Parts: sequence; structure tokens; C-alpha cells
Amino acid sequence: MLDDIAADIRKGLGDKSFDGSLKFDCGADGVVILDNGAVRTEDQDTDCTLRLSTENLKKLLRGQLNPMTAVMMGKIKISGDMGVAMKLGKLIG
Repeated sequence: MLDDIAADIRKGLGDKSFDGSLKFDCGADGVVILDNGAVRTEDQDTDCTLRLSTENLKKLLRGQLNPMTAVMMGKIKISGDMGVAMKLGKLIG
């Protein structure tokens, strides 16, 4: 399932750039890593980690979940470099 999400992220990035590394940690479902423009599902250390459910990741990427509201409601937990998380907001915003 996360392989499909990773493929959608790859397609959505197109020619956009993303500096830094970010992990979407979906617990037992696995991870999606965005690392300097590459997207993969093998776990690695990253600059920033977003912990959220797979369902909330789908909503976030579709624009159906406001990132700031989700953080305030506890649907997304952020650890690491907040600057990298802010870059994601600009990318999907």
C-alpha cells in the first residue's frame, strides 16, 4: 500500500525539488521516505519525521487534511528539523 503512495508522491513531485530528508512514519504499515527528491519505502534516518496513520497520510497528500490543524489535533506528530517540515507544507500547499 505504501508503495502506491510513494509512486503517487514521485509522480506529484514532477519537476519540483525538495531539499532535505523527511520520513512519513505510518507505524506498522511502514514508512515513506522523501530524500532530496528521491522517494522510497526503505527505512532510514532523516532530518524530520512525521508520525501519522496511513489514512491521514493519504488525506494530507490529497489536500483533504490541513497540516497545521492536524498537528494541533495530534493527528500528526513531528520530530526533528521543523524547517524540513515547513518545506513540505510549501510543496503540498
